[in-house]
Amino acid sequence: MTRPKAKSKKKSGVVDFKKRKVKIGRKLPPPKNATNTEVKSKAIILPEQSVAADKAGLAVNKKGLTLKELLSQTSHHNAKVRRDALMGIKDLFSKHPEELMLHKYRVVEKLRERIGDDDKVVRRSLYDLFKLVILPSCKEDNQELITSLLMAYIFNAMTHLAADIRFMAFDFLDLTLEYYPPCFSSYAEKIFQNYEDILRKNQYHLQDKEKLKDALTGLVRCLSLLPWNIEEPDLQNKDDIGQRVLHAFEADNSMSSTGFSHIIMKLKDLVPVLVNSFQEFTTLFNARENLEGKSFGCMASILHSIDLIVRSFVYGIDKKSECTSSQGGGDVAVWDVSVSSTFLKKLFPLFPLDPGHGLSQKDDGRLLDLNMMIAKIFYELNEWICLPPFLLEKFLEFLENALLGKFGSTAQSGKTVWEKHLVQLIPFIPKFISRGASVWTSRLLWAFTHTFKESKPSSLLKLACLSAMEDMLTSIQKMLSPETNNLGNVELQEALCAWITELPVLLIQLGDKHPTCSSALVRLQLRIGQRALLNSALVCVYDNMQNSLQEFYSTCQGENICYGPFLRLPRESQELSLCCLYYFSHLDLPFLKSLAGCCLSPDLDPYVLFRTIEILNSAYKDGHINIADYLSVFITLALRFKVSSEVDAAGLKGDALCNTLKSVTSVLCSYMEQIGNNSLVLQIIEKVIIDQILLKPSLDNSCSLLRMLVTVDSKPTRLSEQSIITLGPCLSEYIMDAVQHIPEDGEEQRISTNCLSTIYYLLPCFFLFDRCHKLMGYVLKTMESAITESSLSLENGNGTQHMGNCLTRVNTVASVLVLMHKDAKLQGIMSEFKEDIDSIIQKVRFLQSSRQISLTIEERPKVQLTLDQLNILTR
Repeated sequence: MTRPKAKSKKKSGVVDFKKRKVKIGRKLPPPKNATNTEVKSKAIILPEQSVAADKAGLAVNKKGLTLKELLSQTSHHNAKVRRDALMGIKDLFSKHPEELMLHKYRVVEKLRERIGDDDKVVRRSLYDLFKLVILPSCKEDNQELITSLLMAYIFNAMTHLAADIRFMAFDFLDLTLEYYPPCFSSYAEKIFQNYEDILRKNQYHLQDKEKLKDALTGLVRCLSLLPWNIEEPDLQNKDDIGQRVLHAFEADNSMSSTGFSHIIMKLKDLVPVLVNSFQEFTTLFNARENLEGKSFGCMASILHSIDLIVRSFVYGIDKKSECTSSQGGGDVAVWDVSVSSTFLKKLFPLFPLDPGHGLSQKDDGRLLDLNMMIAKIFYELNEWICLPPFLLEKFLEFLENALLGKFGSTAQSGKTVWEKHLVQLIPFIPKFISRGASVWTSRLLWAFTHTFKESKPSSLLKLACLSAMEDMLTSIQKMLSPETNNLGNVELQEALCAWITELPVLLIQLGDKHPTCSSALVRLQLRIGQRALLNSALVCVYDNMQNSLQEFYSTCQGENICYGPFLRLPRESQELSLCCLYYFSHLDLPFLKSLAGCCLSPDLDPYVLFRTIEILNSAYKDGHINIADYLSVFITLALRFKVSSEVDAAGLKGDALCNTLKSVTSVLCSYMEQIGNNSLVLQIIEKVIIDQILLKPSLDNSCSLLRMLVTVDSKPTRLSEQSIITLGPCLSEYIMDAVQHIPEDGEEQRISTNCLSTIYYLLPCFFLFDRCHKLMGYVLKTMESAITESSLSLENGNGTQHMGNCLTRVNTVASVLVLMHKDAKLQGIMSEFKEDIDSIIQKVRFLQSSRQISLTIEERPKVQLTLDQLNILTR
């Protein structure tokens, strides 16, 4: 049987997909549910953009944002937007600084919110913005308002849970105090509390030492702002160090600045925290083979902070009247015990720091740095409370080794550190010496002397040594007094002699390049001189300084003078150096010549010149100078002081020098009169002055010598016959040279007695003529011979040059005679020598009428005028 076929079923219902037949070349039609993506729109035309209109005339940054928009973006939830906003504000203020001046308080009020920002880059950008732009521009504004705006947010950030934000808050605090130091007093207690809190969290010491180091640097700044630490010297600034380094440890600070007494107890609480932190670092240091830089920076800042706190104890609390009234006497006693216990049990037992293994050169220097700082803390604390003797021995031995340069196996690496810290340890040596005789007195003195000799001439260490010497003088003088029977007197005297011997050498080495050190040195020399007058043991040593000091003033090399550094030092140092001269028990002639040579310099200030003469006069009156040496200096000044005729931009240089020589001569003559024995003085200087006049010095110098001679002479003259005969020809030439200096503006003016400059030069001669008539006769005969010689040279020479010289000589002689005749005293004396004067007139007439001598048209009137003047004189 076959199976029957199944019946086909017809499809019924809707067909899902209907297949369409498309002819070839035709496109398929789009589906019915297709989306039409074509967009049609019309342009919207506005008359202007409202946003641009709002910014018209406003200051914008390079992105076109205003200050208001940028400030609002600093609070954006996105950290990148906040960063860009801060950069935009910086850009805006650089282009438009006036915007900052107009809106500074609003800007600070808004930006302070970012001090505790969660993003590290935002905080750093804010810090840079405040440091480089905002705070420098607002430095002169209302500081109290700006700091009050910042401090609340800074203190809030210091308590943040994130360590990075806390440490960054200390950076903001340090930055604020850098620009506004006075604000510290208002927030000091809270600031120290926050530092104490951050240091108590010991885990951070190991996590991020760089941030801790920055925070500790800020603590050092805060402690330096305390009123008793203001004078802490900055060892990096040599120009500003001056007297601050010399007297950095004087207890002259007081608590006059109110508002700081309540901080004292807070500082007491801070000490144990700092010491504990230092102990933790020393544990790490001893466990490793080196001392890495971050740890060293933290340890150095901790010790510096402790040092400043100790200074507060010693120089602030020692004057505890204000502190006692506010805190009570019992608190001070508790304070002393607690502080002492902290140092004695925890810090000082660590000294000297020694890891027990080899160190590199750099680490050796760092270790010395830390040990020096601990030693300084000990010495300062020892000034306040009495520390145990065994500790004092240990630290004094360290000080001795430091002074001797025994500061480690790598001496060269620690040299800089050695000098830097030894400057701060030197001032404690006078305090140890002043406490009386002990085995350490001589040891420290010789170690100190070694440091003084080995230190560089212009270094801060040399300055500190000079100051310490000055402080020790009083103590040493008391120890050397006859009333004190001290076995160490010989050693003290030897040390003092070593210093005195070194001073002149150092003074010459310094020259004029280091005026601060030179000033300190001459001040010390003056103090030693003052002490030498009271102690016979020092007189000989002080007097011996003269040989070494000659080069400091001047030295002679043949006829030339080599001037020393004294000439170029500031006037204050010159004054101190001159005052030192008074305390020499005897001034030797070579040293006096050195002084005189220095006084001859045209560059020497006239005030210093007259001051030198005054000091020498005082020394002579007190018997420190021999009279012959004293007068020898005077003659040297009058003879060798050069009056130059150079012309400079200010006029004739010679005029000023000439006036100076005239004034000097007047002073010298006055001092010579004060000696009181003119006969003795004349006996000493007569031959010397006449011998020098024979050498024909310049007109000004000859006049000065003659004035000195006239000052001590009398009427009738006390000059010897030989001196009178010798002076005749010399005075004749001198008088004619003086008359030739008369201005030639006119013949009448040329011979006028109103020409004061000529009278000044002739006056000493007129005094001599009045006192010795015979001297006038010698002068007249010499002038007659001069005219005769000139006439003979004309007859033999037949030259115009000889004629000019002859006429000049004739006119000069005539002028001299007229000037002498104008003087009332000399008129009577001239009548005694009428024959000599008539002879001179006859010589002139012969010159005029001689046929062998041909006179030009210009020369004949001159000769005739001379004859007319002489004829009037004879009538």
